[in-house]
Amino acid sequence: MKLWLGFLRSLAIYHNPLTLGTWRRFYRTQLDPGDLVFDVGAHVGTRARAMRAAGARVVALEPQYPFAGFLRRTLPRDIELVEAAAGGAEVEAEMAVSSRHPTVSSLTAAFVEGAGRAPGFDHVRWDRTQRVRMVTLDGLIARFGCPRYVKIDVEGFEIEVLAGLSRPVPMLSVEFLPAFPTLTHAVIDRLADLGAYRFNPVQGETGAFLWSDWRDAAATKVWLDTLPATATSGDLFARLSCAKGA
Repeated sequence: MKLWLGFLRSLAIYHNPLTLGTWRRFYRTQLDPGDLVFDVGAHVGTRARAMRAAGARVVALEPQYPFAGFLRRTLPRDIELVEAAAGGAEVEAEMAVSSRHPTVSSLTAAFVEGAGRAPGFDHVRWDRTQRVRMVTLDGLIARFGCPRYVKIDVEGFEIEVLAGLSRPVPMLSVEFLPAFPTLTHAVIDRLADLGAYRFNPVQGETGAFLWSDWRDAAATKVWLDTLPATATSGDLFARLSCAKGA
């Protein structure tokens, strides 16, 4: 019962016309028709559907039950669904699952342990596990081609996802959690190893950049460190400095 309550909760929060419309409008300003995009951690498919509506060719990754099955049944057929997680190697891994709050299910034990003590997570319990298949971004690129954009929302596992990427892509976004700034610092450092990226956050489901300019890694880290742990989470976008609009 808890599992299905959590599933319905995610649908109510993310799978609604208002949220979909917000992200559709946003992605129309960032993507061109025909752009290839990867949605890593598709959950209920809101971003995948919004990017498709913006004209993109979408590859969506989701390993978690029952969300992968929901996507299999409901996504438009021209969205390629990969029922797997992304990481640093093609292996199987154990996911810690929160039945009531499945958006915070994670492949990172350190995240689960730390989240139990973090503001805003005191009501969350990880009460079961699921064995999931893992692929790499490099493997997806070999199969589908190099994407224009990669969206990553994997609850503390971002750095491991990027470990499976050996080349820069024009644009990425990763979830940032104000209670865990060091996780995002590590992501920023990894992206700096891959290419000359600049950054701009979107907080919550606003579908709007917070800054009028794109900032370097040092300035972005300073901003992250000034956020209170209870601040709204969101997506940190990274663009190569030679990419469109950067």
